[in-house]
Amino acid sequence: MKTAVFPGSFDPFTIGHEDIIRRALPLFDQLIVAIGYNSSKKNMFDYEVRLKWIKEIFSNEKKVVVKTYEGLTVDFCVEQKAKYILRGVRSSVDFEFEKAIGQMNMGLQPTLETLILISRPEHSHINSTIIRDIILHKGDVSAYVPKVISDYLKGIL
Repeated sequence: MKTAVFPGSFDPFTIGHEDIIRRALPLFDQLIVAIGYNSSKKNMFDYEVRLKWIKEIFSNEKKVVVKTYEGLTVDFCVEQKAKYILRGVRSSVDFEFEKAIGQMNMGLQPTLETLILISRPEHSHINSTIIRDIILHKGDVSAYVPKVISDYLKGIL
């Protein structure tokens, strides 16, 4: 089985994340959306909320599995028997960052391959950090997040 892991904090999950996953689905038998704990990030939304959102967004897609994890992504990939890490990039800055992480992951786990999908131009400006700031200031992010998240936010803002 060809399994990929798409790791991230997804705080919040955006239409850019969704697009990367949907475009990658034909390449894999299973795609694990892995919500990771990152000690350098302060989360706006609980793991349970993010997990619920992503499961709902992909409820009709049998290839998508959503999990949470702590620790190194490479260790999680080995545990899940995944051979691929999927990443999306919006810019050359993202690419350089992902390249460095991908090369480090190769050193840690030589059997893992990092696959990078380039974001669609219309999604290149969408960034979870900016989305969180807009939410914090009670702005409308409905154009940047899936409907399930937009509906949730309307209920709490």
